[in-house]
Amino acid sequence: MPRPAFAPPAGRQGPGPLPAGLVDALDLAMARRASGVLPGERRAPGVGAGTELFQLRPYEPGDDVRQLDAAASARTGIPHVRLHVPERALTTWLVLDVSPSMAFGTTDRLKADVAEGVIIVLGRLAARRGGRVALLTSGARDQRFLPPRSGRGALGPLRRALAEGVAPDGHHDPDALTRTLRRVAQLARHPGLVVVVSDFRGPRTWRRALAALRARHATLAVEIRDPREGELPEVGHLALVDPETGERVEVDTHSARVRERFAEAEREERAAVAGDLRRALAEQIVLTTQGDWLRSLGGRLK
Repeated sequence: MPRPAFAPPAGRQGPGPLPAGLVDALDLAMARRASGVLPGERRAPGVGAGTELFQLRPYEPGDDVRQLDAAASARTGIPHVRLHVPERALTTWLVLDVSPSMAFGTTDRLKADVAEGVIIVLGRLAARRGGRVALLTSGARDQRFLPPRSGRGALGPLRRALAEGVAPDGHHDPDALTRTLRRVAQLARHPGLVVVVSDFRGPRTWRRALAALRARHATLAVEIRDPREGELPEVGHLALVDPETGERVEVDTHSARVRERFAEAEREERAAVAGDLRRALAEQIVLTTQGDWLRSLGGRLK
């Protein structure tokens, strides 16, 4: 019997409360992240609904009577209509890491729980102002893709996709994120906002693909960490297992040298990730499984 592509991780707590007031407070901050690609800042071809005046001309049969301009009509004695430059809705592309390492967590919740909350909040914000939301998952055998949708109709499918969980232990695809970012580049025909939510574990082959996206889109990388990934508890002999490769290593945590080397290796790895994100010109936000991640997200966005 084939293994499922997704599975709810054990110990799943969910993202926790999402107070509307806190979410609303992030609206302007997210708008700034998409500066230059928001509706009203880019013209769409043709004529339609918008705020910028394109033409004021005499009424013609078939024109929308709601576009009649009372002042111009009274001034000239001839019915006139106002035509506007249409606005192109911003599409936010949400890329969610569902690899097995996201099922890890030792404090208030799992990394997958925090990632779920981030996707829900940013998806809710992105659907405002007529914006569209798309979701692509990365790190499981079967990739989920929700095409861009607008309004509340986008949020239901988003939540259902999140409820599927993460890939089970043993699934290892080091190039998954790279392929997903390249797929976004193929699908996203107009400038938009690309948000990557991941723990950024494993080979960093994704940098060029992310940098290529930045040439056309605003990019935001939300990195999810757990405090124990940076420190070993002093509990004696401990078996460490990579959930994706299955590689197993036993260490003596009573050894101060072992604990220091572990912490140093983690610091170097996180610094390398930050450096790659910086070189890809992506803005980085770091959240942890400990504490109020939503307030932390708000503080970093502002």
